[in-house]
Amino acid sequence: MTASSEFDIVEVIRTKRDLAELSDAQIRWALDAYVRGDVADEQVAALLMAVLLNGLSARELNTWTAAMIDSGERLDLSGLSRPTVDKHSTGGVGDKVSLILAPLVAACGAAVPQLSGRGLGHTGGTLDKLESIPGWRAVLTNDEIVAQLDEVGCVICAAGDGLAPADRKLYALRDVTGTVESIPLISASIMSKKIAEGTASLVLDVKVGIGAFMKDHARAAALARTMVGIGRDNGVATVAMLTDMDTPLGRAAGNGLEVREAVDVLRGGGPADVVDVTVALATEMLALAGIEGEDPAARLNDGSAYDVYRRMIAAQGGDPDAELDVAPTVVTIDADRAGVLVRLDAMGVGVAAWRLGAGRARKEDAVSAAAGVICLAKPGDQVVAGQPILELHTDNVDTLERSIAALHGAVEVGDGPFNGSPLILERIYG
Repeated sequence: MTASSEFDIVEVIRTKRDLAELSDAQIRWALDAYVRGDVADEQVAALLMAVLLNGLSARELNTWTAAMIDSGERLDLSGLSRPTVDKHSTGGVGDKVSLILAPLVAACGAAVPQLSGRGLGHTGGTLDKLESIPGWRAVLTNDEIVAQLDEVGCVICAAGDGLAPADRKLYALRDVTGTVESIPLISASIMSKKIAEGTASLVLDVKVGIGAFMKDHARAAALARTMVGIGRDNGVATVAMLTDMDTPLGRAAGNGLEVREAVDVLRGGGPADVVDVTVALATEMLALAGIEGEDPAARLNDGSAYDVYRRMIAAQGGDPDAELDVAPTVVTIDADRAGVLVRLDAMGVGVAAWRLGAGRARKEDAVSAAAGVICLAKPGDQVVAGQPILELHTDNVDTLERSIAALHGAVEVGDGPFNGSPLILERIYG
């Protein structure tokens, strides 16, 4: 605490520890002081743990989120001629939907400011995927973002340092203090960035299942409702969709591998589950943006979404026609018997892709553009003994043993039938 401080951080910690509510002034002072460096990491770590254990009221959460937004700048997208709408996914295995969705919704007439992140652990990052394209750059200035939205209709890039800097510091601290799982803290983290980016409307894709951060439907729904409420209270029209993540989405998990699959979908092909989830999210986005009479599926089939994708990649320095890296080593995991593939564990596939080189254990780790897993069969498929079910792609043969170990118990062939979850589990409206 500095000599001129209005509050004492220890008293703020004790207030939340002892189940009392923090005042708006306490919350704003504590977060502002942390960003300035006037409060130590260990003190804010104690406050975060108190929040994880005791929660935040609706008022506290709104003030906490507002303080995070106000810690930096906001993008001003009011001058755009198109309505703005964005999408956020809580992360999964094989989730390349953003690469398809942004140009698809732009092809339907909206402006999509998709500020994205990098992968950590078993879930892939949108920026890592796009960086497998030669020349593509993730870092743009605010002026470049607005210009690209005006000219192309969509942008996928990194959030600038000026947007919600309190979230950057808090997230790094949560990551090393066991406080990531708090629903209020997750909600404030996601929504502060999305509100600061200036979008008028937002669709949330909250993943549920083995390969998701939220494995329990009830907790996923609680997270979705909390985020929808924050959006509503901040004037951002927000809808959440709960989607299944027991099984990898699509067939590819890995950076360049997912780009190829996304391009297949943009050209009118690709796996049905990726198409279905993408079209469902696009439909919700267009409804929030007030755009009527557009059929997202038709924009995939007629090539207009692919054209916008190519323009988006080129605008950020990438070559949409460039050959992507190919892994020098490919091995398969084969069916041990004939029958029906009844389980393909998304977590096992995600961890295998990560260990092959597609993901990172620490934020500073490098990732491989070519590494990952291809699902040659999906649950419900008939297979024969010895049939390849998974392809493992890597630049480094030393990764194979641990990657294969991650798949032990992840693949199950039985007598059937396969009774999987629907892709779209629930819609939550504000």
